[in-house]
Amino acid sequence: MLELMTDPQVVLSFLTLAALEIVLGIDNLLFVQIVASRCAPEKQKMARRVGLLLALGTRLILLASIAWVAGLTAPILTIGWFGPELAFELSWRDVILLGGGLFLLAKATTEIHHHIEGAEGGPKGGKYLTFGAAIVQIALLDIVFSLDSVITAVGMAEHLSVMVAAVVVAMIVMIAAAQPVGNFVDKHPTVKVLCLSFLLLIGMALVGEGLHFHIPKAYLYFAIAFSALVEGLNLWARTKQSRSKAQ
Repeated sequence: MLELMTDPQVVLSFLTLAALEIVLGIDNLLFVQIVASRCAPEKQKMARRVGLLLALGTRLILLASIAWVAGLTAPILTIGWFGPELAFELSWRDVILLGGGLFLLAKATTEIHHHIEGAEGGPKGGKYLTFGAAIVQIALLDIVFSLDSVITAVGMAEHLSVMVAAVVVAMIVMIAAAQPVGNFVDKHPTVKVLCLSFLLLIGMALVGEGLHFHIPKAYLYFAIAFSALVEGLNLWARTKQSRSKAQ
């Protein structure tokens, strides 16, 4: 282990993988925050923490089962509607990505409806989610997000200990950021709608991946970063305008 810690290539792969895991974990963090915000106020903090701990646990379990994860990419069904050359090979990974993407699309759409159309009907547009229901939803999507994260980790690092360390460090950063991110999203309704739009985008990307249409992650994160920048400028302008009126 000491030899790994002193190997420059291993240290570089650890730092790179940890940074990438943090970026890949943004969508997981957004989903956890959106679901946790539907719980009763006194249970939201616990739901966020339990949700992210479940995400960490799922990632570590999948890392410990690398051979099984690799087997998920093996075809389980071949659909030859378009002839042998254009046959579609379906794997368990495709099934998980398709199911997770469709669930994310449905969940984000439902949350947008609750947030906007149902704004007058109960807390935050509807009844509070029970703690158990929130954790079940988070756990289901954690599997999808963790699968993508683990496959990325396996492709970037050779040593299991390096993968585990990078995933743990990334999750610690996410847990530390959960509270301030959650408070900021809850404070600004437009930011919450923007986050839900991000989840729609990510859900569509998962469906595309499940159908073998690869969408480079850089495109998704550029769209998210650009939208976040525009919204940040809007919030800054609104704050400046409010201060001018107060004076």
